[in-house]
Amino acid sequence: MAAQRPGTTISAWRPPVPGIAEVFHAHFTEHAYPAHTHDTWDLMILDGGSVDFALDRHRHGITAGSTVLLLPPGVTHDGRTVTPAGFRKRVLYLDTTVLPERLVGSAVDGPVLDDGLLRRRIHQLHTSLGHPGDGFEAESRLALIRERLRGHLDTLAPAPPASRSNRLAGRLRELLDARISVGMSLREAAVLLDAHPSHLIRSFTRTYGLPPHAYLTGRRVDRARRLLLAGERPASVAVAVGFHDQAHLHRHFVRHLGTTPARYARPDGRTAGGSAAPPADAAHRAGPDPGLDSGPVPGLDSSPGPGPSPVPSPGPGPGQRPPIVT
Repeated sequence: MAAQRPGTTISAWRPPVPGIAEVFHAHFTEHAYPAHTHDTWDLMILDGGSVDFALDRHRHGITAGSTVLLLPPGVTHDGRTVTPAGFRKRVLYLDTTVLPERLVGSAVDGPVLDDGLLRRRIHQLHTSLGHPGDGFEAESRLALIRERLRGHLDTLAPAPPASRSNRLAGRLRELLDARISVGMSLREAAVLLDAHPSHLIRSFTRTYGLPPHAYLTGRRVDRARRLLLAGERPASVAVAVGFHDQAHLHRHFVRHLGTTPARYARPDGRTAGGSAAPPADAAHRAGPDPGLDSGPVPGLDSSPGPGPSPVPSPGPGPGQRPPIVT
């Protein structure tokens, strides 16, 4: 069985903040994400390195700095390192109570946002998520982030209406989403949708950028992440999400996330349930946000500039809990 890849460090947990399904911090040097989708909005900032990715089959790039990456739910994307040093990222997986699905088309048109203030606010939210008891602050910062994201997305043109082939692909995706755990055969899908199997595959791949079986595998991995962070054991998770056995889950999980289900579920220092966020290093603290803080806080950077404060590597050191990118 494959082990975690060299140079990879990962920290993932579920914070007790409405709207945030998962927090994910990682340092990858070799990992390449296969084409997949999520049922959440993926809001990412880079703390080092560069990432090359495709969204809806259009390639983009993002480098550590003032830029922010927003990947919408249900749209195929991948990701890979650009340099041997890899990249360090922090990701917030936001559900559709934060941003509605009607904004998906706008996000596809402009996934990379060059907005220093937005990047800084996301950094500050990650910092507050690293301190248990700061839930109210985290909710407040999330509200400001949501407002700024809506401002960006509302200015972009809506996506064009779906074609007949798009609609057929959409119906197949609805079937797959409804049967993630039990699955279905291609023949059964073809009968239910009154379409030839090969036409179904072509329509789905043309619309979403990956074949139906790869989409279903990605959704199963996504569901497995949630159950693992809730404290479920990998063996039971494998069966619950539709994989044949634990080895089947292990193979696809490593391919998607660059680490094993067991390591993802129980990084050093995190509780089995995964809901308690590890403490952030003091260097994670950023200056007060003019949209939230009323004045400087002793010991914190009070500079009003939009740029982010330096952030240490998200990987835990020996004997430390993990500090507070896919």
